[in-house]
Formats: sequence, structure tokens, C-alpha cells
Amino acid sequence: MNLAEILKPTKRGKVRDIFDFGDKLLIVATDRISAYDCVLPNEIPLKGKILTQLSVYWFERTHHIVENHLISTDISRFPPPLAGHADYLEGRSMLVKRTEVIPVECVVRGYLSGSGWREYGETGSICGIPLPEGLRESEKLPFPIFTSTTKATSGHDESISFERMTELIGEERAEELKRVSLELYKFAVREAESKGIIIADTKFEFGRWRGKTILIDEIFTPDSSRFWAVADYSPGGPQGSFDKQFVRDWLDSTGWNHEPPPPSLPKSVIKQTTRRYIEAYERITGRKFADS
Repeated sequence: MNLAEILKPTKRGKVRDIFDFGDKLLIVATDRISAYDCVLPNEIPLKGKILTQLSVYWFERTHHIVENHLISTDISRFPPPLAGHADYLEGRSMLVKRTEVIPVECVVRGYLSGSGWREYGETGSICGIPLPEGLRESEKLPFPIFTSTTKATSGHDESISFERMTELIGEERAEELKRVSLELYKFAVREAESKGIIIADTKFEFGRWRGKTILIDEIFTPDSSRFWAVADYSPGGPQGSFDKQFVRDWLDSTGWNHEPPPPSLPKSVIKQTTRRYIEAYERITGRKFADS
């Protein structure tokens, strides 16, 4: 029996269950997986632990760029009602600062892939940012670009221009999120490439805490980023990945229209997804993943 069956989550996201403890929150990463803003009917074993432990790795390494919401992953420091649930919480939970969530998602793209590739084919630009002609799918962009989306409470997130973002959250805050997002991406790209991984694109979420903007949710995980192998990289088409794109590609092969209900994943896709997530963790951190 998991924690959500005993204590009712304050919020149940696509992947995470959130429990409210006043000025702190407990975020539990489940093994649920979403694609195209739909939660799929299957779980991916170990996924929640991989996401949490990889996020913690990056939170610790990027604190010099921006403060983040992580307080502890030490279950002995969690609020008393959680003491009896260590077996479930171990490795997949974070006690974090409660913030006022800024209602946009910040996306940084270093390569032309996914929805960016489709938009480029139609308009020659991404979110109004013009790009050179003749770029190929998966090609490295001349420079990383910052885009943003709405943070939908239901349905699909929608891409918005930087101008629209400034209308929603104010010019000063929008400029701050852009600067920090690009700094985070450039830092992680250098480290990941030294370990044989390309971070093609990624997304961030931010909140306000005690008058400061801080990083929340997750960072540089297979759910929030596209990871490719440096050794196998070949622009001109899709790339083999260590991330959720593998699941999206299978879903697209079924002809699913990206509206509920989504199809069930076959056992082979579930197994390979777990394997790819573990490989991403091990390559990036240099640590053997332990199911603890």
C-alpha cells in the first residue's frame, strides 16, 4: 500500500503526489508516466526513484546558479506522519520549500527536435524566434533558444511568445527566468557532454520563496529533457534517446491522436523505458543505480 492510499495528497500531478505540511511540501515521484499531457495506464518500474535521484544530483550541482526548493531526502527529517512509510518513500521523495509557483514552464532548446522541429518546418521559426534556413532535424542550433509554455492545470500546455510571458509574469521576472534557464542549460550541457550525453532540450519550473525566485519540481531528468548519446549523434533525423521520447515514438506509431484515453504500453516498451532511464542516470552521475 503506497502513501497516497493512506494520506490523501494535497495535489496529485501527472507523475508526482504532493503532500502539504504548511511551509513545506513532500513531493513523491511515482512510477506513473505521462505523454502529450495524458497519464498513461501503465507504470514504469523504478521511474520515480530515478527522477528523484537525478534531480537531487543536479540540484546539488547547480546551487551556485540558482537556489532550489530541496530541503532534504533524509526520511528521518520528514514530518512525523511519514515515519512509518520509509519503505515506500526511500529514494523517491523530497521534502521541499513551499513556494508561490510561477505559472509558466521555461524551455531551452539547443537542438532542433520534437515540436520545435515541426514548428520550424511550418514557419522557419520557433515561438517567433527566426532560425536559419535549411536546418535538419536534430541539428544543433546556432545558439540555445529560450521559449516558454503555459502551465495548464488540465489539457495541453501551450507555447507562448516571450512577449506574452512578460504580460503574464512581468518583464523583470521574465528576463530573470530566461537568464537563469539559459545559464542552467549551458552548465549542464558542458558536464553531460563530457560524459557522453547530449542534452538536446529541457524544461524548468520556478517559484517565489521569501522574495526570491527559486528552482522547483525537477531538473535534467529523462521526463523533462531529451538525452542523446554523443557517440551515436547523427543529424538529419530522429535520434536514439535515453528519455521519454522513446515512449512518445511508440505512441505515435499506433496512430493515437494525443487525446484521452491513451493506449496501453506493451511490456517490451515498459522494460526498455526503465532500462533507458537507468542508463541516463548512470552515465550522467557516474554512479551505479541502486534500487533503494
